[in-house]
Amino acid sequence: MKALFSKTELSPTPSNQPSRREFLVTGGKIVAASALAGVAIPHVHAAEDNTLRLALIGCGGRGTGAVANAFEATGGPVKLVAMADVFEAKLNTALNSLATKYSAQVDVPPERRFIGFDAYRRAIDCLRPGDIALLTTHAGFRATHLAYAVEKGVNVFMEKSFAVDPGGIQRILQLGEAAEKKNLKIATGLMCRHSSARQELIQKIRDGAMGNIQLIRAYRMDQGYNLGPWKGGSSELLWQISRPYYFLWTSSGIFIELMIHQIDECCWIKDSWPVSAHGLGGRAPNSTDCSENLDTYSIEYTFADGGKAVVNGRYIPKTQEDFSTYVHGTKCAAQFSGNVHAPTVRMFKDQRIDNQNISWRPDKERVSPYLAEWNELLTAIRKNLPHNEVKRSAYSNLAAIMGRAAVHSGITITWQEAMASKFQFCSSVDFTADSPAPVRADAQGRYVAPVPGVCSEI
Repeated sequence: MKALFSKTELSPTPSNQPSRREFLVTGGKIVAASALAGVAIPHVHAAEDNTLRLALIGCGGRGTGAVANAFEATGGPVKLVAMADVFEAKLNTALNSLATKYSAQVDVPPERRFIGFDAYRRAIDCLRPGDIALLTTHAGFRATHLAYAVEKGVNVFMEKSFAVDPGGIQRILQLGEAAEKKNLKIATGLMCRHSSARQELIQKIRDGAMGNIQLIRAYRMDQGYNLGPWKGGSSELLWQISRPYYFLWTSSGIFIELMIHQIDECCWIKDSWPVSAHGLGGRAPNSTDCSENLDTYSIEYTFADGGKAVVNGRYIPKTQEDFSTYVHGTKCAAQFSGNVHAPTVRMFKDQRIDNQNISWRPDKERVSPYLAEWNELLTAIRKNLPHNEVKRSAYSNLAAIMGRAAVHSGITITWQEAMASKFQFCSSVDFTADSPAPVRADAQGRYVAPVPGVCSEI
Protein backbone atom coordinates (compact mmCIF):
# COMPACT_ATOMS: atom_id res chain seq x y z
CA MET A 1 0.00 0.00 0.00
CA LYS A 2 1.44 3.34 -1.02
CA ALA A 3 -0.85 6.16 -0.06
CA LEU A 4 -0.07 9.48 1.56
CA PHE A 5 -1.76 12.77 2.01
CA SER A 6 -1.27 15.74 4.25
CA LYS A 7 -3.42 16.91 7.12
CA THR A 8 -5.39 19.77 5.66
CA GLU A 9 -6.54 21.78 8.64
CA LEU A 10 -10.17 22.63 9.24
CA SER A 11 -11.34 26.10 8.36
CA PRO A 12 -13.48 26.92 11.40
CA THR A 13 -15.44 30.06 11.92
CA PRO A 14 -13.44 33.02 13.30
CA SER A 15 -14.69 32.39 16.85
CA ASN A 16 -12.83 29.08 17.03
CA GLN A 17 -9.32 29.08 18.46
CA PRO A 18 -6.56 27.08 16.76
CA SER A 19 -4.82 24.18 18.40
CA ARG A 20 -1.55 25.09 20.07
CA ARG A 21 0.16 22.50 17.89
CA GLU A 22 -1.00 24.16 14.69
CA PHE A 23 2.06 25.91 13.34
CA LEU A 24 1.62 29.53 12.24
CA VAL A 25 2.91 29.16 8.73
CA THR A 26 4.17 32.13 6.73
CA GLY A 27 4.03 32.85 3.05
CA GLY A 28 6.91 32.50 0.63
CA LYS A 29 8.19 30.34 -2.16
CA ILE A 30 10.78 27.60 -2.22
CA VAL A 31 13.17 28.03 -5.11
CA ALA A 32 13.78 24.34 -5.76
CA ALA A 33 10.95 22.04 -6.82
CA SER A 34 10.14 18.78 -5.08
CA ALA A 35 12.01 15.81 -6.45
CA LEU A 36 10.46 12.49 -7.33
CA ALA A 37 13.58 10.48 -6.53
CA GLY A 38 15.73 10.79 -3.43
CA VAL A 39 19.19 9.98 -2.29
CA ALA A 40 19.29 7.42 0.50
CA ILE A 41 21.34 8.29 3.54
CA PRO A 42 23.69 5.55 4.78
CA HIS A 43 22.09 3.45 7.50
CA VAL A 44 24.18 4.05 10.59
CA HIS A 45 22.90 4.42 14.12
CA ALA A 46 21.80 7.94 15.00
CA ALA A 47 24.00 8.02 18.09
CA GLU A 48 27.22 8.07 16.02
CA ASP A 49 27.00 11.80 15.37
CA ASN A 50 24.55 12.46 18.24
CA THR A 51 21.96 13.98 15.91
CA LEU A 52 18.56 12.37 15.56
CA ARG A 53 17.22 12.84 12.07
CA LEU A 54 13.55 13.49 11.41
CA ALA A 55 11.38 12.68 8.40
CA LEU A 56 8.04 14.48 8.21
CA ILE A 57 5.28 12.43 6.56
CA GLY A 58 2.37 14.83 6.03
CA CYS A 59 3.14 18.53 5.93
CA GLY A 60 -0.05 20.11 7.26
CA GLY A 61 -0.28 22.35 10.29
CA ARG A 62 -0.13 19.51 12.80
CA GLY A 63 2.91 17.91 11.23
CA THR A 64 4.72 21.20 10.89
CA GLY A 65 3.89 22.05 14.49
CA ALA A 66 5.12 18.66 15.69
CA VAL A 67 8.49 19.30 14.02
CA ALA A 68 8.69 22.65 15.79
CA ASN A 69 7.94 20.89 19.09
CA ALA A 70 10.75 18.41 18.38
CA PHE A 71 13.16 21.26 17.68
CA GLU A 72 12.28 23.03 20.94
CA ALA A 73 12.23 19.96 23.18
CA THR A 74 15.07 18.80 25.38
CA GLY A 75 16.98 15.76 24.18
CA GLY A 76 18.42 17.22 21.00
CA PRO A 77 20.15 17.75 18.72
CA VAL A 78 17.55 16.85 16.11
CA LYS A 79 17.44 17.81 12.45
CA LEU A 80 14.74 17.60 9.79
CA VAL A 81 16.23 15.84 6.75
CA ALA A 82 13.27 14.68 4.64
CA MET A 83 9.67 15.65 3.93
CA ALA A 84 6.81 13.91 2.12
CA ASP A 85 3.34 14.90 1.00
CA VAL A 86 0.96 14.33 -1.87
CA PHE A 87 0.53 18.08 -2.29
CA GLU A 88 3.68 19.94 -3.34
CA ALA A 89 2.35 23.34 -2.31
CA LYS A 90 1.72 22.11 1.22
CA LEU A 91 5.22 20.71 1.52
CA ASN A 92 6.74 23.96 0.26
CA THR A 93 4.70 26.05 2.70
CA ALA A 94 5.75 23.88 5.63
CA LEU A 95 9.40 23.86 4.60
CA ASN A 96 9.47 27.64 4.19
CA SER A 97 7.92 28.16 7.62
CA LEU A 98 10.28 25.79 9.41
CA ALA A 99 13.39 26.98 7.59
CA THR A 100 12.56 30.61 8.38
CA LYS A 101 12.36 29.99 12.13
CA TYR A 102 14.70 27.02 12.60
CA SER A 103 17.23 27.33 9.79
CA ALA A 104 20.01 25.52 11.67
CA GLN A 105 17.80 22.47 12.22
CA VAL A 106 16.36 22.14 8.72
CA ASP A 107 18.36 20.35 6.03
CA VAL A 108 15.91 19.28 3.34
CA PRO A 109 17.42 19.84 -0.10
CA PRO A 110 15.32 19.20 -3.23
CA GLU A 111 16.43 15.58 -3.49
CA ARG A 112 14.88 14.87 -0.08
CA ARG A 113 11.48 16.45 -0.78
CA PHE A 114 9.09 13.76 -1.94
CA ILE A 115 5.72 14.16 -3.63
CA GLY A 116 3.29 11.37 -4.43
CA PHE A 117 1.46 8.34 -3.12
CA ASP A 118 4.68 6.49 -2.27
CA ALA A 119 6.44 9.55 -0.88
CA TYR A 120 6.29 8.28 2.70
CA ARG A 121 8.52 5.33 1.78
CA ARG A 122 11.19 7.49 0.18
CA ALA A 123 11.22 9.92 3.10
CA ILE A 124 11.57 7.12 5.67
CA ASP A 125 14.34 5.60 3.52
CA CYS A 126 16.35 8.76 4.23
CA LEU A 127 16.49 7.84 7.93
CA ARG A 128 18.91 5.59 9.76
CA PRO A 129 17.85 3.01 12.33
CA GLY A 130 17.17 4.89 15.54
CA ASP A 131 16.03 8.10 13.83
CA ILE A 132 12.42 9.34 13.99
CA ALA A 133 9.58 9.30 11.47
CA LEU A 134 6.77 11.78 12.16
CA LEU A 135 3.54 10.22 10.89
CA THR A 136 1.15 13.15 10.69
CA THR A 137 -1.14 12.37 7.77
CA HIS A 138 -4.69 11.16 8.33
CA ALA A 139 -5.79 8.15 10.33
CA GLY A 140 -6.87 6.13 7.30
CA PHE A 141 -3.19 5.86 6.34
CA ARG A 142 -1.59 5.61 9.76
CA ALA A 143 -1.18 1.82 9.82
CA THR A 144 0.39 1.79 6.35
CA HIS A 145 3.01 4.33 7.32
CA LEU A 146 3.62 2.82 10.75
CA ALA A 147 4.19 -0.61 9.20
CA TYR A 148 6.94 0.74 6.97
CA ALA A 149 8.58 2.68 9.81
CA VAL A 150 8.62 -0.41 12.03
CA GLU A 151 9.99 -2.49 9.16
CA LYS A 152 12.80 0.04 8.71
CA GLY A 153 13.64 0.11 12.42
CA VAL A 154 12.98 3.79 13.08
CA ASN A 155 11.31 5.38 16.07
CA VAL A 156 7.95 7.07 15.55
CA PHE A 157 5.91 10.05 16.61
CA MET A 158 2.38 9.64 15.25
CA GLU A 159 -0.46 12.09 15.47
CA LYS A 160 -4.00 11.31 16.52
CA SER A 161 -6.18 9.71 15.45
CA PHE A 162 -4.65 6.32 14.68
CA ALA A 163 -7.28 4.40 12.73
CA VAL A 164 -10.71 5.11 11.29
CA ASP A 165 -12.29 1.73 11.99
CA PRO A 166 -11.92 -1.40 14.16
CA GLY A 167 -9.93 -3.24 11.49
CA GLY A 168 -7.42 -0.41 11.47
CA ILE A 169 -7.15 -0.49 15.26
CA GLN A 170 -6.35 -4.21 15.16
CA ARG A 171 -3.49 -3.55 12.78
CA ILE A 172 -2.17 -0.64 14.87
CA LEU A 173 -2.14 -2.88 17.95
CA GLN A 174 -0.22 -5.57 16.07
CA LEU A 175 2.32 -3.03 14.83
CA GLY A 176 2.73 -1.65 18.35
CA GLU A 177 3.65 -5.13 19.56
CA ALA A 178 6.08 -5.58 16.68
CA ALA A 179 7.72 -2.24 17.51
CA GLU A 180 8.08 -3.22 21.16
CA LYS A 181 9.84 -6.45 20.20
CA LYS A 182 12.30 -4.39 18.14
CA ASN A 183 12.82 -1.94 21.04
CA LEU A 184 11.50 0.95 18.96
CA LYS A 185 10.10 3.99 20.75
CA ILE A 186 6.64 5.22 19.72
CA ALA A 187 4.98 8.39 20.97
CA THR A 188 1.41 9.32 20.10
CA GLY A 189 -0.31 12.68 19.81
CA LEU A 190 -2.63 12.42 22.82
CA MET A 191 -0.66 15.14 24.55
CA CYS A 192 -3.07 15.71 27.46
CA ARG A 193 -1.61 12.60 29.11
CA HIS A 194 1.60 14.63 29.43
CA SER A 195 -0.07 17.58 31.17
CA SER A 196 1.40 17.97 34.66
CA ALA A 197 -1.75 19.72 35.89
CA ARG A 198 -3.96 16.84 34.78
CA GLN A 199 -1.49 14.35 36.21
CA GLU A 200 -1.80 16.04 39.61
CA LEU A 201 -5.59 15.76 39.52
CA ILE A 202 -5.37 12.14 38.43
CA GLN A 203 -3.21 11.42 41.47
CA LYS A 204 -5.77 13.08 43.74
CA ILE A 205 -8.50 10.97 42.15
CA ARG A 206 -6.43 7.80 42.67
CA ASP A 207 -5.85 8.84 46.31
CA GLY A 208 -9.61 9.08 46.86
CA ALA A 209 -9.89 12.85 47.24
CA MET A 210 -13.02 12.93 45.06
CA GLY A 211 -14.55 9.65 46.20
CA ASN A 212 -15.87 7.25 43.58
CA ILE A 213 -16.05 8.81 40.13
CA GLN A 214 -19.63 8.39 38.99
CA LEU A 215 -19.94 10.83 36.08
CA ILE A 216 -17.68 12.57 33.57
CA ARG A 217 -19.02 15.26 31.22
CA ALA A 218 -17.10 16.30 28.10
CA TYR A 219 -18.14 18.98 25.58
CA ARG A 220 -16.84 20.12 22.21
CA MET A 221 -19.34 22.52 20.69
CA ASP A 222 -18.62 25.16 18.09
CA GLN A 223 -19.91 26.90 15.00
CA GLY A 224 -19.65 23.97 12.64
CA TYR A 225 -18.05 22.79 9.43
CA ASN A 226 -19.86 22.67 6.12
CA LEU A 227 -18.81 20.88 2.94
CA GLY A 228 -20.03 22.14 -0.39
CA PRO A 229 -20.97 19.75 -3.22
CA TRP A 230 -18.47 17.90 -5.36
CA LYS A 231 -18.64 19.62 -8.74
CA GLY A 232 -16.42 17.28 -10.68
CA GLY A 233 -12.84 17.69 -11.71
CA SER A 234 -9.69 15.74 -12.37
CA SER A 235 -9.70 13.63 -9.21
CA GLU A 236 -12.47 13.08 -6.68
CA LEU A 237 -9.94 11.18 -4.55
CA LEU A 238 -7.60 14.18 -4.27
CA TRP A 239 -10.58 16.45 -3.63
CA GLN A 240 -11.59 14.27 -0.68
CA ILE A 241 -8.12 13.97 0.81
CA SER A 242 -7.75 17.74 0.70
CA ARG A 243 -10.97 17.94 2.77
CA PRO A 244 -10.35 14.98 5.10
CA TYR A 245 -12.52 15.85 8.09
CA TYR A 246 -15.69 15.51 6.03
CA PHE A 247 -15.14 11.82 5.22
CA LEU A 248 -15.11 8.80 7.51
CA TRP A 249 -12.55 6.80 5.55
CA THR A 250 -9.90 9.52 5.72
CA SER A 251 -9.84 10.95 9.24
CA SER A 252 -12.73 9.19 11.06
CA GLY A 253 -14.95 12.23 10.53
CA ILE A 254 -15.35 15.39 12.54
CA PHE A 255 -16.52 13.84 15.81
CA ILE A 256 -13.48 11.66 16.44
CA GLU A 257 -11.08 14.28 15.08
CA LEU A 258 -12.37 16.76 17.65
CA MET A 259 -13.30 14.50 20.58
CA ILE A 260 -10.65 11.78 20.76
CA HIS A 261 -8.61 13.79 23.29
CA GLN A 262 -11.55 14.11 25.66
CA ILE A 263 -12.61 10.49 25.23
CA ASP A 264 -9.03 9.59 26.13
CA GLU A 265 -9.37 11.82 29.20
CA CYS A 266 -12.54 9.96 30.24
CA CYS A 267 -10.76 6.61 30.02
CA TRP A 268 -7.74 7.98 31.90
CA ILE A 269 -9.93 9.35 34.69
CA LYS A 270 -11.73 6.01 35.05
CA ASP A 271 -8.49 4.06 34.58
CA SER A 272 -10.41 1.61 32.40
CA TRP A 273 -12.13 1.18 29.05
CA PRO A 274 -15.90 1.50 28.58
CA VAL A 275 -17.90 -1.71 28.50
CA SER A 276 -20.59 -0.20 26.27
CA ALA A 277 -21.68 2.93 24.43
CA HIS A 278 -24.97 4.17 23.12
CA GLY A 279 -25.90 7.54 21.72
CA LEU A 280 -27.84 9.69 19.34
CA GLY A 281 -27.14 12.37 16.81
CA GLY A 282 -28.49 14.10 13.75
CA ARG A 283 -28.39 17.01 11.38
CA ALA A 284 -29.91 20.44 11.68
CA PRO A 285 -33.06 20.98 9.62
CA ASN A 286 -32.38 22.23 6.09
CA SER A 287 -28.67 21.46 6.41
CA THR A 288 -26.70 22.12 3.24
CA ASP A 289 -23.70 20.07 4.39
CA CYS A 290 -22.71 17.55 1.72
CA SER A 291 -20.30 15.58 3.94
CA GLU A 292 -20.66 12.26 5.80
CA ASN A 293 -20.74 13.99 9.20
CA LEU A 294 -23.66 14.61 11.50
CA ASP A 295 -24.09 17.99 13.21
CA THR A 296 -24.65 16.60 16.71
CA TYR A 297 -23.26 13.63 18.63
CA SER A 298 -24.17 12.62 22.16
CA ILE A 299 -22.70 9.42 23.60
CA GLU A 300 -23.13 7.79 26.99
CA TYR A 301 -20.29 5.45 27.89
CA THR A 302 -20.74 2.93 30.69
CA PHE A 303 -17.76 1.55 32.64
CA ALA A 304 -17.50 -1.75 34.51
CA ASP A 305 -18.27 -0.14 37.89
CA GLY A 306 -21.44 1.46 36.51
CA GLY A 307 -19.86 4.89 36.18
CA LYS A 308 -20.82 7.01 33.19
CA ALA A 309 -19.10 9.37 30.79
CA VAL A 310 -21.28 11.61 28.63
CA VAL A 311 -19.53 13.07 25.58
CA ASN A 312 -21.33 15.78 23.60
CA GLY A 313 -20.35 17.29 20.27
CA ARG A 314 -22.36 19.92 18.39
CA TYR A 315 -21.26 21.79 15.26
CA ILE A 316 -23.98 24.27 14.32
CA PRO A 317 -23.67 28.03 13.63
CA LYS A 318 -25.06 30.55 16.11
CA THR A 319 -25.13 28.05 18.99
CA GLN A 320 -23.45 28.19 22.39
CA GLU A 321 -19.80 27.12 22.34
CA ASP A 322 -18.22 24.88 24.95
CA PHE A 323 -14.88 23.07 25.15
CA SER A 324 -14.38 21.45 28.55
CA THR A 325 -14.31 18.26 30.64
CA TYR A 326 -15.79 17.89 34.15
CA VAL A 327 -15.56 15.09 36.71
CA HIS A 328 -18.12 14.26 39.42
CA GLY A 329 -17.18 12.04 42.36
CA THR A 330 -19.18 11.06 45.42
CA LYS A 331 -17.31 13.73 47.44
CA CYS A 332 -17.00 16.63 45.00
CA ALA A 333 -16.62 17.76 41.41
CA ALA A 334 -13.62 18.95 39.40
CA GLN A 335 -12.75 20.44 36.04
CA PHE A 336 -10.25 18.36 34.13
CA SER A 337 -9.67 20.43 31.03
CA GLY A 338 -10.63 23.72 29.41
CA ASN A 339 -10.87 25.59 26.14
CA VAL A 340 -8.62 24.30 23.35
CA HIS A 341 -7.20 21.69 25.76
CA ALA A 342 -6.04 24.36 28.20
CA PRO A 343 -4.92 22.96 31.59
CA THR A 344 -7.94 24.48 33.33
CA VAL A 345 -7.76 22.06 36.24
CA ARG A 346 -9.39 22.65 39.64
CA MET A 347 -11.33 20.83 42.30
CA PHE A 348 -14.48 22.20 43.92
CA LYS A 349 -15.79 21.99 47.46
CA ASP A 350 -18.91 20.14 46.33
CA GLN A 351 -20.76 19.51 43.06
CA ARG A 352 -21.11 23.19 42.11
CA ILE A 353 -18.90 24.26 39.18
CA ASP A 354 -18.21 27.82 40.30
CA ASN A 355 -15.10 29.99 40.49
CA GLN A 356 -16.12 30.94 44.03
CA ASN A 357 -16.29 27.28 45.06
CA ILE A 358 -12.73 26.11 44.25
CA SER A 359 -10.96 24.04 46.90
CA TRP A 360 -7.73 23.12 45.07
CA ARG A 361 -5.63 23.97 42.02
CA PRO A 362 -2.51 22.23 40.73
CA ASP A 363 0.86 23.87 40.32
CA LYS A 364 1.18 25.92 37.17
CA GLU A 365 2.50 23.92 34.24
CA ARG A 366 6.11 24.75 33.48
CA VAL A 367 6.25 22.78 30.24
CA SER A 368 3.60 22.58 27.53
CA PRO A 369 2.21 19.05 27.08
CA TYR A 370 3.17 19.35 23.41
CA LEU A 371 6.80 19.75 24.44
CA ALA A 372 6.58 17.30 27.33
CA GLU A 373 5.60 14.42 25.04
CA TRP A 374 8.64 15.13 22.88
CA ASN A 375 10.91 15.50 25.92
CA GLU A 376 9.88 12.02 27.02
CA LEU A 377 10.31 10.49 23.57
CA LEU A 378 13.78 11.96 23.03
CA THR A 379 14.88 10.99 26.54
CA ALA A 380 13.71 7.42 25.95
CA ILE A 381 15.67 7.24 22.69
CA ARG A 382 18.83 8.75 24.17
CA LYS A 383 18.76 6.56 27.29
CA ASN A 384 17.23 3.50 25.63
CA LEU A 385 14.24 3.47 27.97
CA PRO A 386 10.97 1.66 27.20
CA HIS A 387 8.51 4.03 25.52
CA ASN A 388 5.54 2.72 23.56
CA GLU A 389 2.20 4.53 23.82
CA VAL A 390 0.46 2.51 21.10
CA LYS A 391 -1.78 0.20 23.12
CA ARG A 392 -3.49 2.71 25.39
CA SER A 393 -3.79 5.23 22.54
CA ALA A 394 -5.32 2.63 20.22
CA TYR A 395 -7.76 1.59 22.93
CA SER A 396 -8.86 5.20 23.46
CA ASN A 397 -9.28 5.48 19.69
CA LEU A 398 -11.39 2.31 19.73
CA ALA A 399 -13.57 3.81 22.48
CA ALA A 400 -14.14 6.80 20.19
CA ILE A 401 -14.94 4.51 17.26
CA MET A 402 -17.48 2.49 19.26
CA GLY A 403 -19.16 5.72 20.35
CA ARG A 404 -19.39 6.99 16.79
CA ALA A 405 -20.69 3.59 15.67
CA ALA A 406 -23.37 3.67 18.38
CA VAL A 407 -24.63 7.03 17.13
CA HIS A 408 -24.47 6.13 13.45
CA SER A 409 -26.16 2.75 13.93
CA GLY A 410 -28.63 3.69 16.66
CA ILE A 411 -27.79 0.64 18.76
CA THR A 412 -25.66 -0.04 21.85
CA ILE A 413 -22.13 -1.18 21.03
CA THR A 414 -20.10 -3.21 23.52
CA TRP A 415 -16.35 -3.17 24.02
CA GLN A 416 -16.22 -6.88 23.20
CA GLU A 417 -17.99 -6.26 19.88
CA ALA A 418 -15.64 -3.43 19.01
CA MET A 419 -12.55 -5.48 19.91
CA ALA A 420 -13.72 -8.43 17.82
CA SER A 421 -14.77 -6.38 14.79
CA LYS A 422 -12.79 -6.42 11.56
CA PHE A 423 -14.93 -3.76 9.88
CA GLN A 424 -13.08 -1.42 7.49
CA PHE A 425 -14.31 1.48 5.38
CA CYS A 426 -11.65 0.67 2.77
CA SER A 427 -10.31 -2.81 2.10
CA SER A 428 -7.17 -1.19 0.70
CA VAL A 429 -5.62 2.26 0.52
CA ASP A 430 -3.11 1.20 -2.12
CA PHE A 431 -4.07 4.12 -4.33
CA THR A 432 -2.53 5.37 -7.54
CA ALA A 433 -3.02 8.74 -9.18
CA ASP A 434 -5.91 7.28 -11.20
CA SER A 435 -7.70 5.52 -8.33
CA PRO A 436 -11.39 6.26 -7.80
CA ALA A 437 -12.45 7.77 -4.50
CA PRO A 438 -13.59 5.24 -1.85
CA VAL A 439 -16.95 7.02 -1.63
CA ARG A 440 -18.66 8.71 -4.55
CA ALA A 441 -20.89 11.76 -4.66
CA ASP A 442 -24.45 11.51 -5.94
CA ALA A 443 -25.83 13.51 -8.85
CA GLN A 444 -26.15 16.59 -6.63
CA GLY A 445 -22.54 16.31 -5.44
CA ARG A 446 -23.58 15.13 -1.96
CA TYR A 447 -22.28 12.20 0.09
CA VAL A 448 -24.46 9.83 2.10
CA ALA A 449 -24.63 10.61 5.82
CA PRO A 450 -25.06 7.73 8.30
CA VAL A 451 -28.66 6.59 8.86
CA PRO A 452 -29.47 4.95 12.24
CA GLY A 453 -31.10 1.58 11.83
CA VAL A 454 -29.32 1.11 8.52
CA CYS A 455 -25.69 2.02 9.14
CA SER A 456 -23.20 -0.48 10.60
CA GLU A 457 -19.57 0.31 11.49
CA ILE A 458 -18.75 -2.63 13.78
